[in-house]
Amino acid sequence: MNGRRIVRWLLQTLLAAVAASVLAVLLLRFVPPLTSAFMIENRLASLAAGDFGRANDYDWVPLEEISPHAAIAVIASEDQLFPFHAGFDFDSIRQAIRYNAKGRKTRGASTISQQVAKNLFLWSGRSYLRKGLEVWFTVLVEGLWPKERILEVYLNVAEFGPDTYGVEAASRKFFGKSAARLTRREAATLAAVLPSPARMRAATPSAYVQRRSEFIMGQMRALGGESYLKQLDDEEPKRKP
Repeated sequence: MNGRRIVRWLLQTLLAAVAASVLAVLLLRFVPPLTSAFMIENRLASLAAGDFGRANDYDWVPLEEISPHAAIAVIASEDQLFPFHAGFDFDSIRQAIRYNAKGRKTRGASTISQQVAKNLFLWSGRSYLRKGLEVWFTVLVEGLWPKERILEVYLNVAEFGPDTYGVEAASRKFFGKSAARLTRREAATLAAVLPSPARMRAATPSAYVQRRSEFIMGQMRALGGESYLKQLDDEEPKRKP
């Protein structure tokens, strides 16, 4: 195979990959995902460890069947500029870079849109390739989905505990009720464990999780509670001062 054929083959492969990714993201605007890359990776890790009885707990529910408290809690906890940005919070990214350069504990700056892109399509770990693909899928998600859909998917695929994905599965497992009936405190507790759901427990929250939950509830009130979610419907939401 000469050099020209190799270049042509590489270009065709790249174009096919781009087209496939666009079609996949466009399809998932309308169709609930059956699983996610993180769920598949977790399942494969369990099988590799010989744990064949372990399974992912995942139960999709539409956004209108999820308590507004859960929606505002994850925004207050993870991405308070969610209604305003186009997928990336560049101020938070710059702050995280400066913080991490000092050699302290690593701080992330991923938006909800970025987390959706990672959870649905990518593997765990850190590499330039993965980060580049995360940027690409985030651009696609923001360009092809409305904000309500991004939030709906996030609430359904985020990991809230070991093998527990989505707010419906978490609510039933930890609180014995549907996601539609979550209280403000329960929603804040679920949001509080998102940074490390394998270590933190929503059902038996530690003192740290309880303090974080109280902080999140304060942020929910400061944002204006459920009224903050109405900005997701606006074509050009007004930025908070």
